[in-house]
Amino acid sequence: MSVEDEPADAPRDLGAIFRRLIRNTGPISLSHFMGESNARYYAAKDPLGSEGDFVTAPEISQMFGELIGLWLADLWVRAGREEYVHYVELGPGRGTLAKDALRAARRYGLGPQVHFVETSNALKDCQAEAVSGALWHDDLSTVPMDAPMLLVANEFLDALPVRQMVRTAEGWRERMVGLDGDDFTFVAGGQPMDSAVPSDWQEAPEGTIIETNPGAAAVMYEIAGRLGDQGGAALIVDYGYAETQAGSTLQAVRAHRKLSPFAAPGEADLTTHVDFATLANIARSRNLRVLGVTTQGDFLRSLGIGMRTENLAARAPQYKAELGAQRDRLIADDEMGQLFKVMGLAAPDWPGGAGFEAPE
Repeated sequence: MSVEDEPADAPRDLGAIFRRLIRNTGPISLSHFMGESNARYYAAKDPLGSEGDFVTAPEISQMFGELIGLWLADLWVRAGREEYVHYVELGPGRGTLAKDALRAARRYGLGPQVHFVETSNALKDCQAEAVSGALWHDDLSTVPMDAPMLLVANEFLDALPVRQMVRTAEGWRERMVGLDGDDFTFVAGGQPMDSAVPSDWQEAPEGTIIETNPGAAAVMYEIAGRLGDQGGAALIVDYGYAETQAGSTLQAVRAHRKLSPFAAPGEADLTTHVDFATLANIARSRNLRVLGVTTQGDFLRSLGIGMRTENLAARAPQYKAELGAQRDRLIADDEMGQLFKVMGLAAPDWPGGAGFEAPE
């Protein structure tokens, strides 16, 4: 049973719904808990900004979106300047990244049709104000395939629900959400899951936890297939790790503070770290070019964020300190610079992009 299956007179507090479901049917998967929680959370509010729950890179500084726009424009120019092209953004927030990126790209003649993959009505209103002429989609399936696609996904994959597997004395089991009185708690499922665990993790020590993200894998599979068929390139930006690691990365954020993932289901943003190594392998399986995976700090430095900061400060000296602080928040190792990764992808016949080593 999902939240949507609840009768009309069911309690609307998501925690109460989960507790009743668990008492009636037993523990639920973490994927179920996370998926329902984030669906409720994102449908109900604009979570961004100082008055919201968290701040993303485009909201920190216009330089982030501008440099991404220049990266896309550079590839488009070197790919032959095909006149008709689609700009596609997954989870575009308030539309800030797209607004800044498209403004920068227009300097080089790139004026694509804009497509937003978004399901939140609250955020769609913000996006419409930021970018005129955009078209909205519930998923990638309805985005046209009649032209190359320039795709951006910033902090999109981290919110997709994950499955967690835990090594127990009896073998691998799925990590479920159960109850200890009225409190949510993790429990090991009863069904053996050894066949779902990669071979190199089979003999991991008892207590080892690994995460898989079927939703992120499916999105990457579709992105790779579409880029291969219609041409184009993509940038995936998110916090995560370049090599697959063990351990739970599940976290919750509300009002810019971390809290227990079980504290406020449907009222806090639940995320996990993105496994870029697995995503890169999926892209390669569809013969897509993986341009590389690098840190956000190194990527933005290579695109000239230092020079851009100086140029903006020269035009508005009164904001020099503020601009420097924004730059540092985006690239400093103890801010977003190391934790956030950037993956570049390109169709087989498209050129490589700045900011990455020689493409594979």
